[in-house]
Amino acid sequence: MAARKVRLLLARGARVTLVSPTLADELQAIQDQFTWLAMPFAEAHLDGQFLVIAATDDLEVNARVYQLANQRGLLVNKADDSKRSAVIFPSIVERPPIQVAFSTGGGAPSLARLLRARLDALLPRHLGELATLSGRLRQAVKQCFADSEQRRRFWARTQDDQTLNALLKQGNLAAAEIWLQQEMQAPQTGEVILVGAGPGDPDLLTIKALNELQKADVVLFDQLVSDDILALIRPEAERISVGKKAGHHSVPQEQINDLLVKHASAGKRVVRLKGGDPFMFGRGAEELQTLREAGIRYQVVPGITAAAGATAYAGIPLTHRDHAQSAVFITGHCKKDGIEPDWTSLAAGNQTLVIYMGLMRSAHIQQRLVEHGRAGDTPIALIERGTTQAQRVVRGRLEQLAELATRVESPALIVIGEVTTLADSLAWFKSADIPPAAGHCA
Repeated sequence: MAARKVRLLLARGARVTLVSPTLADELQAIQDQFTWLAMPFAEAHLDGQFLVIAATDDLEVNARVYQLANQRGLLVNKADDSKRSAVIFPSIVERPPIQVAFSTGGGAPSLARLLRARLDALLPRHLGELATLSGRLRQAVKQCFADSEQRRRFWARTQDDQTLNALLKQGNLAAAEIWLQQEMQAPQTGEVILVGAGPGDPDLLTIKALNELQKADVVLFDQLVSDDILALIRPEAERISVGKKAGHHSVPQEQINDLLVKHASAGKRVVRLKGGDPFMFGRGAEELQTLREAGIRYQVVPGITAAAGATAYAGIPLTHRDHAQSAVFITGHCKKDGIEPDWTSLAAGNQTLVIYMGLMRSAHIQQRLVEHGRAGDTPIALIERGTTQAQRVVRGRLEQLAELATRVESPALIVIGEVTTLADSLAWFKSADIPPAAGHCA
């Protein structure tokens, strides 16, 4: 512990005096960087000091050091005793010149170490170079953009740009600076980022999706997006609920398209936030086609789709060598006057059939699959609000689908196939699971 604190202080230019009868091996290697007094502690050692750290393995010595230093009005840190410390050493993650410091108040050092490891893995290695470059160009950006909101949008657009970050990772600061200077002179246009919010659990949100939520000027979101994820949006961003939910289209798709074009045309950074993955039955492609026709720039941030997330949380593998060699995803509804799916191929055995938004047509789905050869006793599962704490799983047989659908609420996923029986042994997520329906064969 003393060695860690010595290294920390030396790295910040402190003049360190170490009082200890012995010296740890790791400190012997840097002994020339500090003063070592090879003796037991005495009160005279406090003379002329600014900060005192009691980090011995003797509780009585630590207590004496604290008491004497406190009487002199010195800053003091007593190891593993935050209540008797005027100074607490935070955990630090560095990307010079950036420093991120945090503390648990000395009460949970193991948690502080865990948080430090997570932050260290999360923050890009070239973040310091980005900070240095941003600081160097700060005045130039202020002269180019008189309005603070314009400056914020400029940095939000550029600091995460793939081109800029690739140059910084290469250590090419000169080219990165030229790129930023060119971007300052470029027209400041709006952009739409199509973001997948995942199946519900906020921990399944991607890092890129989180970054976009915290940079957005406007967020258009569906009802399937959870409150926990909405809480991650930049507080100053305008939020617009477009309320798309099966059977409850409170905002027509054409109006959503118009809103995207309107806000992006005004120079804003717009996030279109969809549950699951935006390209999986989410009409994301249709929205991008509208943006392309309007000449609006766009990006796509994939999300974990419900078929992958909800089944994993329910302990149901989509494929298994003994039960299903393929998985098929379909939607329970299509455009008006749309053609029927190929029920013969959907009813084939040795595959898992996953149906999105199928509750309202469950009777029709059940009838068609049985008519085209899928056995009525095929195991099924209905997963309501998958991956969230409100997740519920109803299991039974295909011939019971219409009845079981009345026991769950949207959003729910229908899974048909023998793999659903594996939930008996593979389920791991603590939720409000419902036992298999009567007559279900495990």
